[in-house]
Amino acid sequence: MRVFVTGATGWVGSAVVEELIATGHHVLGLTRSDEGAQALTAAGAEVHRGSLADLDSLRSGANQSDGVIHTAFNHDFSKFAENCAEDRRAIEAIGGVLEGSDRPLLVTSGVALLAPGRTATEEDGPPRNSPSYPRKSEAATAALAERGVRAATVRLAPSVHGHGDHGFVPRLIQCARGKGVSAYIGNGLNRWPAVHRLDAARVYRLALERGATGGPFHAIAEDGVPFKVIAEVIGRRLNIPVVSKSPEEAAEHFGWFTMFAGMDAPTSSARTRAELEWKPEHPGLIADIDHPAYFA
Repeated sequence: MRVFVTGATGWVGSAVVEELIATGHHVLGLTRSDEGAQALTAAGAEVHRGSLADLDSLRSGANQSDGVIHTAFNHDFSKFAENCAEDRRAIEAIGGVLEGSDRPLLVTSGVALLAPGRTATEEDGPPRNSPSYPRKSEAATAALAERGVRAATVRLAPSVHGHGDHGFVPRLIQCARGKGVSAYIGNGLNRWPAVHRLDAARVYRLALERGATGGPFHAIAEDGVPFKVIAEVIGRRLNIPVVSKSPEEAAEHFGWFTMFAGMDAPTSSARTRAELEWKPEHPGLIADIDHPAYFA
């Protein structure tokens, strides 16, 4: 297949590009920079200039392809509502091109707010849109599916890890370095689902090859890693104390990241594993982060 990938130079998208090319697919990768174009060329992908804000570039890329994988999202949380609106427009633009065809579309979403207080499954619908959670990736995807587009979501774990990670765990490491302690909240038993980026990339590829049917798909290798265990690895690697913080103390310690530090979001991927015959092969979160590369 010739696959159009948005976010093709990002943390997850670049792994998807690598996975697709390694298994014989051709990739048309979206980028807006010369640096991104060089990275895509080096990976063996074809370069498509554009951005999420340039809807014509998205339509053009989709029009040239046998399927689309949408991994791009602006993670500047100071403009979260604006970025969510941009994401919705991008999904709608791509879907409009694919409508009336059998070409699949995979859209990226998350699992963090699916089922507060219990283990989430693929049967759970997305969180209700609200001012505090304005992301409409899944709603836009569902609307396209109702119009006959072969569209589904791939839901990612909060921690998509691997060496070179610049996501949640590196933020915790940075915070611990700055504060001189590695902290967790309360008893630290709140759980983070996790997946290695290369295992996540395989979920996208397998789901695409099956025509995006049977979703949503959960790219979740570990249902839930206790936050305290993550904090303990960080403390040991940095040779600093590991301490518990009350909710009030946590707000001061973690700042804007407090909500994520206290997140308890155990998530199953049982249906995805059966549907796609997917089995994670790469190191788990603790084995992965307990390595000098994460602390360089």
